[in-house]
Amino acid sequence: MKLQSALVLGVVVALVATTALAAPDFASMQVIPYEPPKPAPAFSLPDLQGTVVTLSDLRGKVAMLFFWATW
Repeated sequence: MKLQSALVLGVVVALVATTALAAPDFASMQVIPYEPPKPAPAFSLPDLQGTVVTLSDLRGKVAMLFFWATW
């Protein structure tokens, strides 16, 4: 009797473990998996005084960029 209980418990634990370790099926849940952001491309722009500032000059600082157009 003990052997049967141990065997059943072992099978249940194995089934739970394989289900827990399986990768989630995001497509069936209609969820888009998280993708880390990509680094911004290198670019340079003039500031209000006409000095050219590159993005690498601002590394480690907070930078807010506003792009607007008059189309």
